[in-house]
Amino acid sequence: MNVDELLDMIDEMIDNAWGLPLSGGRCFIDAEKLRDIIDDIRLNLPQEIKQAKNIVSDRTEIINNARREAESIVRTAEERAKLLVAQEEIVKQAQAKANDILSSAQAKARDMRKAANDYVEDIMRRTDEALTNNLTELRKARQNLRAPKKEQQQE
Repeated sequence: MNVDELLDMIDEMIDNAWGLPLSGGRCFIDAEKLRDIIDDIRLNLPQEIKQAKNIVSDRTEIINNARREAESIVRTAEERAKLLVAQEEIVKQAQAKANDILSSAQAKARDMRKAANDYVEDIMRRTDEALTNNLTELRKARQNLRAPKKEQQQE
């Protein structure tokens, strides 16, 4: 029997039930027979209805799992965003530090270049003065060497 036939049997049972006078339309039905029919209906429910009931009962679990997964994804995304912001801040700080170090190194290089040029200029000036003095002394010494020859020639 299918569900429709069983429901027809219940309908027929209600039609054939005997009523009590002055009961306001109430009647007596064989409870055992009605329970047997209801059990048969439950056994004959189509598989899709049973699956639908299972889906409805699982719906809350599915929604809760989806909610937990969504919250987990949001937490992960927030943590990643915080990490990226922190990394970006670290990169900015590192770039600023690198710029400071580069500027300092360039300033030191300029100072060292100037000091080296000043040192070389000072050494060259002293060498020039020493060579000039030596040349002057050399010329005097040559002149002194020539002077006795001139005196000897004049005598």
